[in-house]
Amino acid sequence: METVPARTIVTRTKSGGWFGTEYNMNLYRGCCHGCIYCDSRSACYHIEDFGQVRPKADALAIVRDDLRRKTRAGVVATGAMSDPYNPLERQLCLTRHALELLAAFGFGVAIDTKSGLVARDCDVLTEVAAAMPVLVKFSFSTWDDALAARLEPGAPPPSARFAAMERLAREGLYTGAVLMPVLPGLTDTRETVQELVRRVAAAGGRFCYCWPGVTLRTGSREYYYAALDREFPGLRERYQRRYGDRYRCLVPGVRRFWECFTGVCTTYGLPWEMAAITAGYRAGYEGQLSLFAER
Repeated sequence: METVPARTIVTRTKSGGWFGTEYNMNLYRGCCHGCIYCDSRSACYHIEDFGQVRPKADALAIVRDDLRRKTRAGVVATGAMSDPYNPLERQLCLTRHALELLAAFGFGVAIDTKSGLVARDCDVLTEVAAAMPVLVKFSFSTWDDALAARLEPGAPPPSARFAAMERLAREGLYTGAVLMPVLPGLTDTRETVQELVRRVAAAGGRFCYCWPGVTLRTGSREYYYAALDREFPGLRERYQRRYGDRYRCLVPGVRRFWECFTGVCTTYGLPWEMAAITAGYRAGYEGQLSLFAER
């Protein structure tokens, strides 16, 4: 099996990081979900053969040593550039064993995934949550399995993610949805967002975060447009007329979309702002976070 060399894996994030995390951890490089909109294909990241998943060599030993050297405990994010629950994880269990290390060294975790395999690790996540915050974010572009098969052909279906969310919620873990991206002309209808939020609430999700658009830049734009030509003929031309070479491509009528999204979240009692979600999953751990701030 081909591996990727690494000298460090658990790295410090910028102050006030994504969902309040202090560290980032990627155990794998590449992703086999095949999402047509994936920003990680952008040329600026310089990831060759992005569709091939490769574990990092000696990953667990590096994670152990990284954690041992940290002077401040905190929440470690994983899943930013590569899904930690890709198919290789079933056999390698790198993510599972890394979670065990986080528990042993007193760190929390924030997971971003499209896979129901995360439910396998409910026992370890519960162990982490006994002392430090745990956040599990399931990523969605749509709730519809048939449409998802065209947008994310290698990813587990949304229905599997909702089932895993329900199991984690039953275990008392703080879980919910990240609705990103919202694809103009494909997943930006009122009915789509209302049904997705309804399903999150039905599965016991505690939040729903959204960014109402898609990002396109050199590398990812070309891949996305080729997929539109193949799967949704004529839509590419509409994008080019509306967005040109713009990076941030917000959905048409973004204000109405946002009112719909926040309205349905309010109906189901789900927070949608990152600050509120961060406060929610870290609630009750203030003492532990303060106690271990300096190790």
